[in-house]
Amino acid sequence: MAKIIRSRRARKSRAQSAPRKTANKAKTKVRTKSKADLFPERPAGKLKASKPKSSWPKSLKPKSSKPWTPAEVREAFERFRQANPEPKGELEHLNPYTLLVAVVLSAQATDAGVNKATRALFEVADTPQKMLALGEDKLRDTIRTIGLYRNKAKNVIALSEKLIAGFGGEVPRTRAEIESLPGAGRKTANVVLNMAFGEHTMAVDTHVFRVGNRTGLAPGDTPLEVEHGLEKVIPAEFMLHAHHWLILHGRYTCLARKPRCEVCLINDLCRWPEKTV
Repeated sequence: MAKIIRSRRARKSRAQSAPRKTANKAKTKVRTKSKADLFPERPAGKLKASKPKSSWPKSLKPKSSKPWTPAEVREAFERFRQANPEPKGELEHLNPYTLLVAVVLSAQATDAGVNKATRALFEVADTPQKMLALGEDKLRDTIRTIGLYRNKAKNVIALSEKLIAGFGGEVPRTRAEIESLPGAGRKTANVVLNMAFGEHTMAVDTHVFRVGNRTGLAPGDTPLEVEHGLEKVIPAEFMLHAHHWLILHGRYTCLARKPRCEVCLINDLCRWPEKTV
């Protein structure tokens, strides 16, 4: 049988005549977003764990402000003392135990709201023993107007049991022991130590945290940093009432959204760049 041999010219012409696929006809493909798409501001490569952001807006923190001098700090607290020589906490209580309970209940709640609920409560339960006799169900019903009341009722019953079992029914006088109680943290311990036992502690709530940062008196990214900063700069003679002065200043003057700079006692000392005269 004769072998059919095609010429190179024929093969070439056939190849040329074959329809070409259009280059602009891209295949449909689902594209998975890369890390570069999700984080365009970051360079390509491995994503590093970011540091936790400050809980305080950067815009309200003094930018590279000059630290307060000891004379300025003293002047500020002299003014606070002159305006209010004996500041008092606004949580109503009868003894160290009821103060402890009130502070535990005040987490994420207003002092006014807590006082409204505890007036009736403390009439019938002003000791750990009486609180346990009242029971969790009745306690829960009494404080139901307070936020997170279910969990707080459990904590109050639990801390009352621990006070009886471990401390003879008395509120302990050290920070570590108070912090060991259910529902009680560092701020709670500092408030109780200061108000019930006259210790020179600095309880940092949202108001003190704001004032410390905004004024530049004791800037910090955490309540603990602000606490240590304030303890470092405030003279000992003012420490008994210092946290009350700062709380009241933040609650009624150095407001979160619209500070009342026009009536501020320390306007001329404050480092906040956006303050009004």
